[in-house]
Order: sequence, then structure tokens, then C-alpha cells
Amino acid sequence: VLLILLLLNVFYDVIMRYMFNDVSIGMQELEWHLYSTMFLLGVSYSLRHNGHVRVDLFYERRSPKTRAWIDIFGVLVLLLPFTLLVGYYGIGFTQEAYELNEQSGDPGGLPYRWVIKSMIPFAFFSVAVSGLGMLLHAVNVIRGIHEDEPTENFIP
Repeated sequence: VLLILLLLNVFYDVIMRYMFNDVSIGMQELEWHLYSTMFLLGVSYSLRHNGHVRVDLFYERRSPKTRAWIDIFGVLVLLLPFTLLVGYYGIGFTQEAYELNEQSGDPGGLPYRWVIKSMIPFAFFSVAVSGLGMLLHAVNVIRGIHEDEPTENFIP
């Protein structure tokens, strides 16, 4: 949905700029708001569907239980501390923008800058939740409850 909105926004912006010689700062800012939201939410989606980047050279040749241990280490030592830290500090970042009623510095720009900034803690907490699902799945693989690794259609 965000991609379609982004495409429509860019299409509108190009038509208005080149056919009617009318530039909208607000529409240009909306482009990066939509792209940022799409990117931030895409990280959680990718992790949930096992599409995230990992070093397959070491990972794919291991047994399911060894891969599960690698996933547990990655989630507990790398993913959760990072996402919770960024999410926590993102709340203050968003709150400050809300309290100051931060707006675009450009004339005709978008108001309510806190709305886009709120996507930072939301997205990082979503990644943390996806990481918890990955962690639970890895624990179940080690316990023998799940024998297979998450696939593209994996839903914890």
C-alpha cells in the first residue's frame, strides 16, 4: 500500500512539475515520509519472513539445531539490544518533536514532524517483536518441537 501511495505521489509531483510548472514542497516531503515508513516497516516484515541478511556461507551448511543456536545468539546479543535501545531513544526523539510542534523548515512543507518520527520507535519495537518470534522458534527447534527452519512463509 505504501509503495502504491509513493508511486502515485511521485507521479503527481512529476506531472505537476513538468506539465504545469508547479512545485509542491509538501508533496516532495511526503515522498520521503512514505519511503522512510516503507523502509522502516520493511525491516520487520523481512525478519518475520526470514528474508533478512545473514552470512549464508556459515549458516546454511549447519544442522537445524546449530542454526537455531546461531539465531538465539544473534537475537539475544545483537538484535534485541540494538532494537530496544533505538526504540527507547526514539520515543524521546518523537516526544520532543511533538512537544515542540516541530514542522518542516521549508515554506509549504508538512506540519506534524512527530508523525514520521514516531515510525522510528514503532518500527524498531516491531523488529524486536519479530526477533522474539524468531527466538521462540529457535528454542522450539532445539527442544525438538519444530524440525524445520523458518521458510519464506514462516509465521511464528
